[in-house]
Amino acid sequence: MRHGTIPGAHGRVRPLTLLGDPVLHAPCEEVTGFGPELAGLVEDLFATMYAAQGVGLAANQIGEPLRVFVYDCPDDEDVRHLGHVVNPKLVEADGLVLRGPEGCLSLPGLEAGTERYDHAVVEGFTATGEPLTIHGTGFFARCLQHECDHLEGRVYADHLKGWRHRRLMRQATRASWHR
Repeated sequence: MRHGTIPGAHGRVRPLTLLGDPVLHAPCEEVTGFGPELAGLVEDLFATMYAAQGVGLAANQIGEPLRVFVYDCPDDEDVRHLGHVVNPKLVEADGLVLRGPEGCLSLPGLEAGTERYDHAVVEGFTATGEPLTIHGTGFFARCLQHECDHLEGRVYADHLKGWRHRRLMRQATRASWHR
């Protein structure tokens, strides 16, 4: 990303993959090339996330089975966290377990009370291969865990049990986007 440019300004908005698409339900591949193609993917992820009014987006949500996600997400103190991470590893998820409303751009219009830790640490790399560590609390910690789940082939619905899971699946079946 060129210094001073808005993330996604040079990207193109791509179609979102929706619940049921096999690419959402399989673990993603490690990124091995840190060149212009990866930088373009990050730009496309930002452009797509902003167009869909999301706070995070993983590469498999636009059909690319690679370990990359972007975020522009506030924490509970309304501090904005903006960035991307390549080959992320969730190295810590701890603190209180809180149930909060969680949605997903791959299940548009739906949300469910989902349990997540209120603190998370992710390690990975920038698109240029620089190592980075991201610390998240509150809503931002939820976002980090949610995006890391995507790269493992999981969606937030996979965390739900019992009536919460059944209700969300019923709603998904009735949704206009359901195949």
